[in-house]
Amino acid sequence: MSLNKSVEKVNIDKPRWDQSTYWGRAKYFFSITYPLNVLASSQDLERAKEIVQKYRKDGDLGGVSLEELWRAKELYDSAFHPDTGEKMLLIGRMSAQVPVNMAITGCMMSFYKSTPAVVFWQWVNQSFNAVVNYTNRSGSSPISNKQLVTSYVLATGGALVTALGLNSLVKSAPPLIGRWVPFVAVSAANCINIPLMRLQELQNGVPVSDERGNVLGSSKVAARQGITLVTLSRIGMAMPGMVLIPVAMNALERRRALARAPWAAAPLQVLLVGACLTFATPLCCALFSQRASLPVASLEPDLQETIRKLPDPPTTVYYNKGL
Repeated sequence: MSLNKSVEKVNIDKPRWDQSTYWGRAKYFFSITYPLNVLASSQDLERAKEIVQKYRKDGDLGGVSLEELWRAKELYDSAFHPDTGEKMLLIGRMSAQVPVNMAITGCMMSFYKSTPAVVFWQWVNQSFNAVVNYTNRSGSSPISNKQLVTSYVLATGGALVTALGLNSLVKSAPPLIGRWVPFVAVSAANCINIPLMRLQELQNGVPVSDERGNVLGSSKVAARQGITLVTLSRIGMAMPGMVLIPVAMNALERRRALARAPWAAAPLQVLLVGACLTFATPLCCALFSQRASLPVASLEPDLQETIRKLPDPPTTVYYNKGL
């Protein structure tokens, strides 16, 4: 008996876990943000893609087990864009968030007093954010070189103005306040970078579909909601490491715990940030469903009218909010 005939067919186009619950979404995002996924070779990714596409086409497991199918799907989801199917840039994938962000964030938090260091690490961080936002934009929305450069320059400028401005204001404040400046700068930059990087969606809308995936039109309202949710998630990801770790480091500094090895402060913060991000990244991605929904009544009037003219019109539409 062939293996695929003994296993009940599953819907490979839906995540393995129930996405209507927070913990179902959390399990899904733990699987696609798993840091070791970045070590998968091109051959591993192509093999995962082949397994997924073959199963989509004819429901044939092709000699692999159901567990291996799901693992292939998780690897596929971690590396290929959900809308375009294109392989994403390595450092732009969500599985690269922890290893790359822990190094950048740890250094931002360690070298926050020196102006040259603030400029350098905020620039590195916004360069990384620009790649992530571009890679994880919703749909196949084109981004012009002008738009890309504008977003990058304004986000970097916003982060630098915030960081350097606050640093000058908190010189006489308690040391802990100064340690929180990088978080405020990163949050401000996210509020600039993400909307600008996805400006095309704000101008033209994102595709919205019914429950069965039939595209009904494009909505700017859905684009605004999706970008807002992504911005909140990104700020949430940064919060545990950039708010709590400064409290711990400030306490260690007061007790002179690192006085004999001041060089250890930076690597310690990098490791602590990595521990926080390992959990904060998937848990904050899971705050909002990637396949977000909107009541038809909330859409643009002309799109509402188009949908209501359909036979058996839906009352809710769905769209990919991006990551």
